Amino acid sequence: MEPNTLLDALIDEAGMSHAGLAARVNKLAAQRGFKASYDHTAVGRWVKGQRPRGNVPDLICDILASRLERPISLDDIGMGKPGTAPAPTELSGFVQRATALWRSDEQRRPGLESTAATTGTAAILPVWEWENPPDDVDVSRPGTPRVGTSDVEMLKAARQRYESMYRSAGGVATRNRIVGFLTGHTAPLLRGSYTDAVGRSLYRTSGGLAAIAGICAYDSDSQGLAQRYFHQALRLAKASGDRAFGAYVIALLVNQAVFLKDYRQAVAFAEAALRAAGDEISPALATDLNAMQAKAFARMGDIQAAHRAMDRAEKAAARIRREEEPPETGYVQPGLVEAQLAEALISLEDWSPAGSYAQEAVQAQTHARGRVHRLATLTTVDLGRGDVDQAAAHARAALDAAAGMESQRLRDRFVVLRGKLSRYRTGPARGVVEQIDATLSVPF
Repeated sequence: MEPNTLLDALIDEAGMSHAGLAARVNKLAAQRGFKASYDHTAVGRWVKGQRPRGNVPDLICDILASRLERPISLDDIGMGKPGTAPAPTELSGFVQRATALWRSDEQRRPGLESTAATTGTAAILPVWEWENPPDDVDVSRPGTPRVGTSDVEMLKAARQRYESMYRSAGGVATRNRIVGFLTGHTAPLLRGSYTDAVGRSLYRTSGGLAAIAGICAYDSDSQGLAQRYFHQALRLAKASGDRAFGAYVIALLVNQAVFLKDYRQAVAFAEAALRAAGDEISPALATDLNAMQAKAFARMGDIQAAHRAMDRAEKAAARIRREEEPPETGYVQPGLVEAQLAEALISLEDWSPAGSYAQEAVQAQTHARGRVHRLATLTTVDLGRGDVDQAAAHARAALDAAAGMESQRLRDRFVVLRGKLSRYRTGPARGVVEQIDATLSVPF
């Protein structure tokens, strides 16, 4: 059962307590000729995702509409027809749903972090809707405050700051900060007044922030929540009209699909991004999408498709001009494609070229987080080639590079490395296993 973030946010906006809403439901039910005896615990169950029986949802809509002085529908309170979702092309409703999620995440509502990622049609539909018409003809909006270009520039600076924080401190430590910013600064702007031109820039920049929040949730192993942030970012990308930015968001979904071992979906999503963005896609993003396809094909055992994707990735990498790239593709740093291709070759157990790529990746300059992943990849290759002592040395270097970071994904990598290194009884292997144990014993 998924938390009802929409109802939770509207109750808060209306300034009601759970007990207050329950009392109003009981009173309105009596006025309409039937008995109800709800209390604050019942409202708490509704906020957690339970749907009350009969026409109680309609009573809730009427109570909130009267208090907020605007129409409130069943979709608005998260109690629309089961199995359906509100039309994502309706921007005002989307903004309401998105900001409600941010608020609930900031308040750490129970059940939100443990929500599983959706699969099947529910996972595919946001990508299909991004790629296909209808587009948003006019995103201008009345309201307050009045939003200008200086507000958009402030959001851009915030996205860059939180991305840097994520790279140096990890998603666990960064997530609270960026979600608080989304709730306190981004949400009021999205609900404000802006022209079509400013609105498109606002949606693009807000999408960049939502994407970073999703990355932090992914790094914290809250996969369902991460997916919801990525889907939000994709809807914001569509509203912005920036196809290349939408392709970047899909790259995040591709990465998550690979992690969740849904390799066919990863390949399909990458194809959608490359196809829809077309000539607008940047070489760096094309590099990453093709490299992730190579990893997915390799893990499915499709050797020929993996090598074709590797070739496309290397050709795209040769076209990268950093000064011409958008800020979101800054993660595609020198050595990333080599690291990705090394991981694809590891899956194929093609150790010699995997070693060459992994060594090139480690030698390239990158941020600390990227260096940890590259050293972990090189450690895996060392073990595949039978060089246990070299593997231990590289694992130790990865631990040193990860010092101070709070990241579930990095912890997962060290758990895997520990399992592999613990099979060997050499002194260096035993020593690094003990160091990994000591690191993992410290909770976030």
